[in-house]
Amino acid sequence: MFDLHRLRLLRELKHRGTLAAVAAALSYAPSSVSQQLSQLEAEVGVPLLEPVGRRVRLTPQAEILVAHTEAVLERLERAEADVAASLADLTGTLRVAAFQTVALALLPAALTTLRERHPRLRVHVTEMEPEAALPALQARDFDLVVAEEYPGHPRSRPSGLEHEDLLDDPLRLACPTPPAGPGKASSAVLAGAGAGRPGRAPSRRGMLPGALAEAAWVMEPEGSAARQWAVALCRDSGFEPDVRFESSDLLLHLRLVEQGHAAAFLPDLVWSGQPPTVRLRSLPRGRGSRRLFTSVRVGRSAHPAVLACRDALRRAAATRAAPSRRS
Repeated sequence: MFDLHRLRLLRELKHRGTLAAVAAALSYAPSSVSQQLSQLEAEVGVPLLEPVGRRVRLTPQAEILVAHTEAVLERLERAEADVAASLADLTGTLRVAAFQTVALALLPAALTTLRERHPRLRVHVTEMEPEAALPALQARDFDLVVAEEYPGHPRSRPSGLEHEDLLDDPLRLACPTPPAGPGKASSAVLAGAGAGRPGRAPSRRGMLPGALAEAAWVMEPEGSAARQWAVALCRDSGFEPDVRFESSDLLLHLRLVEQGHAAAFLPDLVWSGQPPTVRLRSLPRGRGSRRLFTSVRVGRSAHPAVLACRDALRRAAATRAAPSRRS
């Protein structure tokens, strides 16, 4: 019989990539992790790791063991869920990861519902972008993750996870507020549907105003799904966006728009039910809504705490208010 603890260390190495990352995640010394994996190799009787530069990678035999370990851990999680479902009270800790707009607009109401219905359940929330949260869910750092998917840019969904749609969140063009003074006229053109400077490619029908080719933009960092979607929409409208500000903080995006420094794409959830403070324009049909969904590991999907959290999030999403200040 192979040692399950050592098999879990091998699985951790597959998901986290380095011995140092495994040691940090589990509060072990790297030498201890290495020693345990060496003992597992002796148990199995074949090499499990091979050097690649300064790192190591799993051998084909190690990959076989990890696949079986995943199945064992999934079955254990199902057993844990069955035990929890047999109890009258919901207790323990539920670890949730969500990105900023969900954390601001939906989680407070969902947490209130959970506190009223399950006062003994402890919910630990981490604000994290889906690009990092979904792999962390797969590595068992979280029990539930709220993620997003942009139109035309489907997100890669790791194996072993189960996904459930939460809501469609409209995305809108947020136009800079024209400042008082000499710059007001040009800003007004920007916020409207002007044609831009001579020599610039005109906006394609049904896309963005051509004057936005001259605008400064605030967008999320390169490599993010939101950035890829936003740049693609601008290019489809005939221009390359002048991205002068980069941040995953959408409240900063909003402040830059309010002060007239940049144009942005903002989701309706950013308003958290409050009236918009900037001028908004609807986006082309089929391009103007992101899909929010929850993800859990397959073996944990029936756990009462996960079911309760998903239900609370759905209730919070159903009561959200849409913005009304549009042009």
